[in-house]
Amino acid sequence: MLDWPEIMLRLGVATLAGGLIGLDRDLHGKPIGLKTLGLVGLATAMVVMLALPAGDISGISDATSRVIQGILTGIGFLGAGVIVRGEHRFRVHGLTSAACTWLTACAGIACGVGQWRIVIAGLAIASVLLLLGRPLERWLHRTLGGKDVSAQKSSSGAPQDVPPP
Repeated sequence: MLDWPEIMLRLGVATLAGGLIGLDRDLHGKPIGLKTLGLVGLATAMVVMLALPAGDISGISDATSRVIQGILTGIGFLGAGVIVRGEHRFRVHGLTSAACTWLTACAGIACGVGQWRIVIAGLAIASVLLLLGRPLERWLHRTLGGKDVSAQKSSSGAPQDVPPP
């Protein structure tokens, strides 16, 4: 069983790594950012920690592992449906929502196997990221001079088509 510092370290570093990659995308005006990739990093770390050998976290059998794989594959398709929509032209939209959907599935898996510390730590980090992510992104854009995708709006307020990354 992993202890609290190890859980927080693994989840925190995964979130930070994803967030830093997202910041890079943000600064280059791509339609994916700090919050989205921070959530993806956090979610994948949660799942990997659940799939550790029984010596670290018990209760994950081969059958359970296959169920987790199936859930994550299905959620991936659901996320793709949230992200890509055909309106005149295909646009990328809803990445944070898709990442939140996937994170929710991961938290559900963690709850299903009774890994309460991973659930609590993951949800606490996700809450901070979602609460402070947008203000942090805005501040970093101003400080580092990145391109702001949200500024690309028409006079009617509707988002313009953003070219794919």
